[in-house]
This record gives sequence, C-alpha cells and structure tokens, in this order.
Amino acid sequence: MANIFAKKPLAQLLGEANSSGHGTLKRTLGAANLVALGVGAIIGAGLFVRTAAAAAQASGPGVTLAFIVAAIGCAFAGLCYAEFAAMIPIAGSAYTYAYTTMGEFVAWVIGWALIMEYALGAATVSIAWSEYLNKLLQVFGVSIPYEWCHSPFESAAVNGVMHSGILNLPALFIIVMLSLLLIKGTQESATFNAIIVVVKVAIVLVFIAVGWQFINPANHTPYLIPENAEPVKNAAGDIVREYSAWNKHGWGGILGGAAIVFFAFIGFDAVSTAAQEAKNPKRDMPIGILGSLAVCTVLYILFGHVLTGVASWREFADPAKGGEASVAYAIKEHMPGFEWLSTAVTVAILAGFSSVILVMLMGQSRVFFSMANDGLMPKAFSELHPKFHTPYKSNLALLVFVGGFAAFVPGSLAGDLTSFGTLLAFVLVSAGVWIMRRSDPDQPRPFRSPLSSPSFPFVPIMGMVVCLGMIAALDAFTLQVAVAWMVLGFIVYFLYGKRNSKLQQGIVVVPTEMEEQAFIEPDVHNR
Repeated sequence: MANIFAKKPLAQLLGEANSSGHGTLKRTLGAANLVALGVGAIIGAGLFVRTAAAAAQASGPGVTLAFIVAAIGCAFAGLCYAEFAAMIPIAGSAYTYAYTTMGEFVAWVIGWALIMEYALGAATVSIAWSEYLNKLLQVFGVSIPYEWCHSPFESAAVNGVMHSGILNLPALFIIVMLSLLLIKGTQESATFNAIIVVVKVAIVLVFIAVGWQFINPANHTPYLIPENAEPVKNAAGDIVREYSAWNKHGWGGILGGAAIVFFAFIGFDAVSTAAQEAKNPKRDMPIGILGSLAVCTVLYILFGHVLTGVASWREFADPAKGGEASVAYAIKEHMPGFEWLSTAVTVAILAGFSSVILVMLMGQSRVFFSMANDGLMPKAFSELHPKFHTPYKSNLALLVFVGGFAAFVPGSLAGDLTSFGTLLAFVLVSAGVWIMRRSDPDQPRPFRSPLSSPSFPFVPIMGMVVCLGMIAALDAFTLQVAVAWMVLGFIVYFLYGKRNSKLQQGIVVVPTEMEEQAFIEPDVHNR
C-alpha cells in the first residue's frame, strides 16, 4: 500500500501543460475572462442573503469589517492557489496540486471532495434558481405549478390544498442548457458568463448608488453591537435574537459575522480549474484568482455599508424581514419610489445563480478530465469533442447526475457539503505550497505567495488554520455525511482508481528535456 502515496512527476505535469493539438484543451481564456469566471462563481445569492444575516446575528453595521476579515482568510488560500496555478497551469486545480506534492491517494481524496463542491453545489444552486424564477414570474402574475418545481420528496399546502412535487423542471432546465453551452465551447461559455457578470454587477452597483442616498447615519451608530444589546423580539413578543455570547457582539461579533459571510466568497478556486485553457496562465491565473477576489471584496463592503445604512440591522433580526427577503424589504420599506429595484435584485440573483452553476459545472468537468487522464476515472471523462475540444462526455455525465439530483432531490439535503469540499481543498492546497517550497525550492515560480518560505510559511499555515476552523464550525450532521461520502470515495479508489492508475502501472510519459525547457525557460529570470 506504500505506493498509493506515489507522486506524479512535476516534469510530466509541465509537459502536459505545454502540450497542444489532438486531445488537449484549447487555450482561449485571457485575464479578463478569468476574472469574470471568478466573479461569476463568487457573487451568487450569498451577497443578498448573507449580508443581512451576518449583520443581524453578530456584526451589526460592522458587517463591512466582517467582510474584510473573511476576505483576508480567503486571501491566504487564494495566494496559494495563485502560486500553484501559475507554476502548474493544468486542469484539475487542487486535485492536480495534491498529486504532485502529497501523492495519489491524497489527490484522490481531494478530487472526490471536489465533487461535493462542484457537482452537488451546482445541483443545490439550480434548485434555488428554480425558486427565484418562480418569485420573478409571480411579479407578472404567473407561477409554475408546485408539482413541477419541487422534488417528489416535498409537499406543501397551496391555497389550502396539499400538493406533492413530481419534478423540479426549472432546475433540470437550467442544468441542461448550461451543460450544452459548456459542450459548445469554453470561449462561448466564458462570453455568456461575462454577460451575466456584467448584468448582476450592474444591478449591485445600481443598488449601491441609489441606496447611498437613503443611508441614515443613525443606523451606523454604534458601529459594533454593544455587549448589553437588547434582545430582538418578533411581533408576538418572542425573543428571536440575543447577543450575550462572545461572538455576537463587539469585535467577537466581527469574527462571528466573518464566519457567516465567509461562504459568500467561495468560488474563486474554480478559476484554477481553467488553467489549461488560459492563453498565458503564468501571468493570467494569479490575476484571475486574486483579481476576482479583490473585485468581490470591494463590492461586498460597499453593499454591506449601504444595506445596514438604509435599514437598521435590528430589523433584519426578524425572520420576516431578514434572510432571502432582506434586500427586497429594505428597498420596499426605506427606498420609496424604487420598488422596481426589488425586481431587479431578483433578476441579479437569478443571473448570479446561472453563472455560479456554469462555473461549477465547468470546474467539475475539468477535475474529471484530469482524473481520467491519470486513469483514476473512466477514460470517457477525458475524451474531447472532435469539433469543440471540450470534455463533452464528462459534461453529459454531469448533466445526468447533477440534473437528476436537481430534479428529484430536495436542495436542503446537500446542506453545507459544498462548503466542506471547498474548505478541504483550501487546506490541502495551502499545505501543498509549503511542501513544494521544501521539496522543490528551485522550481521556477512565475508567482510567489508572500511570507511562504520553508522556514517561515506564514501564508500556508494561516490558510490551513482558518479553513480547518471553518470545517470544525460546520454542524455535526454535515460532518457525518461528509465522512460517509469520503469513505465511499476510499472504496471506489481501491476497487477502481488504484487498479487503473497510470502512475501505479508505470505509464508515465515524461516530456523531453527540450519540451520541458520550452515550457519553463521564459520564467527563469522572473523567479
């Protein structure tokens, strides 16, 4: 069993990254495309939901500071991703990085965990997309029948009559359409994503610009929730929120709020899965990863400042005013004459969901592509379309799997599994940078994460600590399901992956010295 930790030679990875022609992905993405992919994956409903939740539960107006703390936590992992993506510009992201630093079994573990992030994440978001589509249609006086927008495991009373779901048709529809778009081409998908990103960012900017006029300075005083803050009660007089715990007020509340909004940042790592399709990955991958994180952080801070200025954070503590309806409530109650903006926000959320699903499906297909190339997944997942040069069989398989989940399974079942897969990837990538700095210090690195020397690995250690802390904060049920999923992954690896691994069979195609030099030579002077 010792060889299950065999590492994939870095020279082979560099050779694969430098290859072209038949069987390789087309390099069509520039820095702007990659930033748009990152923004597309990050800005979903989290901006519109998590902001009010963090303000009401822990941070008050200081939710802007909570966003900064969460962004710093993400930045540690983002810097590590950027170093790897520039040094090893190949599809597969964390899976590929783990393969060359910690060995095959760890790579399999992270590849299996990424299914929770991308595949289950896409399915869950598609179900939420279905719900918001109904909300938008209701503005125009129409709605999709309950039976055709819910799974067979869901039932509810509608106008006094019980209804049971049959099929979540809208969720299946968006998965099918985006999967077909991904098969058509990476550039086409990136163009569509860019349009969607422009739409939702424009609506966010409109809300910030218009809402700024309605900010009441009194709502920002005090800026942090005081230790003796009165509990919030609902209309019936029941306490719905209290602030006695250390992480519910003051600077502790900023940390508590950061934990809540942290997951609104998830998605920038998906940029690294497109490394093999970047035109100039050594320059553009760090720009895409860190640029998208920076853009979203600025938008989040401005959005939080305006939202908590327009309405008091205490108002959002009432479930009837907070949660998914928080932004619509603030507009309706405190921004007279701009009710149309509430509908625009719903459109922005739908657009946000669409781009999130697109990038997740793209990321998962690229992870499968890399795993299949290594023999750990069936060969079909690595086969490219003869005309479009996309992993179409992988996309079709995901269409069936993700589409089936979206159509027939309640969205609540996935829970925080998406977050678990993401955070585990962050931990291993951070560890990988430290390991690679020690094992291969002379390897040319077009981008170097700061404070990451073998003797002082501050950034990698902080990336691991922050993300492990977030994993520990997940609820017990989520952790139990995650462990069960990982055990299933171990079984699949030993029954299929290990037996078919090209590395285990000695099928390793190392590039010639000339090919390797052609890939790494331009960066020798930039180290």
